[in-house]
Amino acid sequence: MISVVLVIHLILAVSIIGLILIQRSEGGGIGLGSGGGLGSFATPQATAGALNKVTWYCAGGFFLTSLLLGVLYNHASAGRGSILDHLDKAPISAPATAGEDQASTSPEPEAPAPKAKVKTGATKTETKSKKSEPSVPVTP
Repeated sequence: MISVVLVIHLILAVSIIGLILIQRSEGGGIGLGSGGGLGSFATPQATAGALNKVTWYCAGGFFLTSLLLGVLYNHASAGRGSILDHLDKAPISAPATAGEDQASTSPEPEAPAPKAKVKTGATKTETKSKKSEPSVPVTP
């Protein structure tokens, strides 16, 4: 039932677009139907009036099918409840990472890596001599 109403809804949407595009333009629109395509069969005013009526009927049908689809989808999902109700019942678990998998399989914890020594380029004797020199030069 829902798929039938949905197909009718889509047909009405496409027909509304087509009907609006072929109507006579009074502003700066496309106005594809402004040539009076029916010749002597109908006047341009009668053609415009008929297109206007058909457009309004299609718009009304589109409105009704929109409401009907909302009611049908609500009725179809009535037994399932709200999506927020299902979130409370579901257990929350974090996925295991590669580090956790390795830690759980190895019985011994790994020792931390030793700290790297930073070389400054100066030897111990040079640093001692720099410390004994005054920071401000003495002038005689």
